[in-house]
Amino acid sequence: MTIHTLEMLEEAEDKILAPYGVHSKNSKGRLYPDNEPGFRTKFQRDRDRIIHTSAFRRLEYKTQVFINYEGDHYRTRLTHTLEVSQIGRTLARALGANEDLVEAICLAHDLGHSPFGHSGETTLNRLLNDAGGFDHNKQSFRIVTKLENRYQDFPGLNLSWEVLEGMVKHESEYDISDAKDFDPDLRGNIEAQIANVADELAYTAHDLDDGLRSGLITPKMLSGIELWEILSENVAYKGGELDDLIRHIMIRKLIGMEISDVLSAAENLIRNNNIRSVEQVQKLPYNLVIFSEDMTRRNRQLKDFLYNKLYRNYRVQRMSVKADRLLSQLYQLYMVQPAILPPHVQEKFDESSQERAICDFIAGMTDRYAIDEYNKLFDPTILP
Repeated sequence: MTIHTLEMLEEAEDKILAPYGVHSKNSKGRLYPDNEPGFRTKFQRDRDRIIHTSAFRRLEYKTQVFINYEGDHYRTRLTHTLEVSQIGRTLARALGANEDLVEAICLAHDLGHSPFGHSGETTLNRLLNDAGGFDHNKQSFRIVTKLENRYQDFPGLNLSWEVLEGMVKHESEYDISDAKDFDPDLRGNIEAQIANVADELAYTAHDLDDGLRSGLITPKMLSGIELWEILSENVAYKGGELDDLIRHIMIRKLIGMEISDVLSAAENLIRNNNIRSVEQVQKLPYNLVIFSEDMTRRNRQLKDFLYNKLYRNYRVQRMSVKADRLLSQLYQLYMVQPAILPPHVQEKFDESSQERAICDFIAGMTDRYAIDEYNKLFDPTILP
């Protein structure tokens, strides 16, 4: 048996990665001096550091679409993150990109999400309107560079430049990148682009799955949605009751179909542009890892449907209203009565503004912690 040393792992990357893939040995490094282990690449170490954070574990009890107590089988922010990572690795492997870098970016991309999903983020952004606002993308960066306290020699996780760049250049319909400190004139490398597409692909597929499981979406409602019609024909589904097995098969085929489409579109763009380096990828005026025009149109139709029939469903909206009231009242009470905050939060007032320290505290809460905290502070029958 031979132990695979760092040198051997880097040599393997040289053999496996495409010329436009980011090699870990060519990393721009870390902000603070940090001894590298002899049997993990920089990006593998970054991935491991992210997994061991408190912020990553808390994702288990943060909302994707359905709040935690609505059912054990709905996606949470953690399972969403894992599905993004799995899809990202598949795309990276097929395109000759660095799987470890893609995985690290995918695992970190939602660390900063507030409780109660995007409704919680909207609430915090409103409350912090005069103090810099709130954006979960920026909060993810804040967590890995400042808030996670695990090392004596530096704040945060001291992740490599490439992982941080991939995080700040993460974009979707819900995320706008702000990469002023990371070559803002250059787009993300191919690994960052893969993470972006993997995120979109994952949430579209699993939100459809969860919507069908919940009954808020029915097969009849999906009639005329082109992707649904293609999937129905593919599995010979004729309408009527949709059992769990057929639903699983259809969602699996949807993910496979979308992955194949991305790979085909990316392959054509890489070949047509004769891409031979990381720099070429980043200097292009458009992304290489994208859906085809047909799939983009089909996805747009499905996403519009999900927005109108799932995200705007009255049950989901009721939870959003509850979340807004709950987080607003917590924030306002903390602001006027900061003495009720835990000592470790009060201590942060010297480093940040009171508003930002309270925002960090609330954003880090899980759904259930926020609910428990609300009950302790506003229900006189519950001990604090």
